[in-house]
Amino acid sequence: MKAKLKIVADAHIWAVESAFSELPGFDVELCVLENRQITRESLSDADILLTRSSTRVNADLLDHTPVRFAATATIGDDHYDKDWLDAQGIGWANAAGSSTGSVLEYMMTVLLDLHVRGLIDIPNTTLGIIGAGRIGGALAGLCEAMGMQVLLNDPPRARQEGGDRFVSLDEVLKKTDLLSVHTPLIQHGEDKTVHLLSHKQMDTFKGRGMINAARGKCVDNIALCDWLDRGDGRFAVLDCWEKEPTPLARLIKHPGLDIATPHIAGHSVEGKAANTQYIYHALCQLLAIEPVWDMYAALPENPACLELPVSDDMWHALHTAATSLYPIVDDHAAMCGWAELPEDELAKSFTAYRRNYPARRAWQHSPVSMAYADSGLLQMAHAIGIKLV
Repeated sequence: MKAKLKIVADAHIWAVESAFSELPGFDVELCVLENRQITRESLSDADILLTRSSTRVNADLLDHTPVRFAATATIGDDHYDKDWLDAQGIGWANAAGSSTGSVLEYMMTVLLDLHVRGLIDIPNTTLGIIGAGRIGGALAGLCEAMGMQVLLNDPPRARQEGGDRFVSLDEVLKKTDLLSVHTPLIQHGEDKTVHLLSHKQMDTFKGRGMINAARGKCVDNIALCDWLDRGDGRFAVLDCWEKEPTPLARLIKHPGLDIATPHIAGHSVEGKAANTQYIYHALCQLLAIEPVWDMYAALPENPACLELPVSDDMWHALHTAATSLYPIVDDHAAMCGWAELPEDELAKSFTAYRRNYPARRAWQHSPVSMAYADSGLLQMAHAIGIKLV
């Protein structure tokens, strides 16, 4: 007889029913709920909890329930009280690393967009990357391939690896034209990242632009507004915000906020599928069963090759390809359209947009054709992940 297993899962986990309805050796009862329906009462007879970032998983939710494993289909896990879970012997997992490719595509689109509008000159820009983990480390390689000089700040890696690969935050702030934040959210301790960039750091920064596609609280949004207020061509790109889903309206409306997106950098179809794959594998490991579900079998058919005109300017050609694959202007326009809404309506719009995000396919599965593309364009497209054929 198969062991019974009840799983309560957030309805907005990609392909949740396909992945978790059947598990080898178990009689699975899968209960798919909206976030607001995931309560202690709904978990009174559950073994497994699968969430996204809207559910805070802590003692208030899980105490006196039979839940023995919780996983979030998101990269970040600061909505999980990991210390409490560990103390209770409740296993937990996240999907760290699953959306790396999607975020890198977001970053390439941003950099190309900033370039064609004259805010940066890619080959003559020094980029400071704060946080050189999966995303920041990979981003450094892509940016160096484009000819940018890159300075890396990552104190944990610097302590562990030594050498001269990493520099201090103060050096990054003083020597770079553009900052890009890619740290996890760490609340306490030596490597605390909450308000890593606050008034003091922004006052020290000698460059013109800042990007945050990491965690909202890593950047003090009021300090950022004050820094942008000083003008001199300063600009910012934000995908992550303090107080989501009610970001600071003053910041959304700021003329120096060049690109505003509602925390969707990792939201390609493949990124969301990988979120599910990661927590599926974590659950299979817990249950000591062989995984049988494969995200690639569940993905929609790959899009047809996109025919685009070529440009005499390599950067404009790459921008055309990137923004055709990912029309970032649509996300920016949507978010700017919410700036005048009351806070409750802003929160609803922010949340609804993320939950119903238009399909955005990974570049590796989205071929692009440009007539008469030369070898330099082909080489650069390949280097930054665009599948130019």
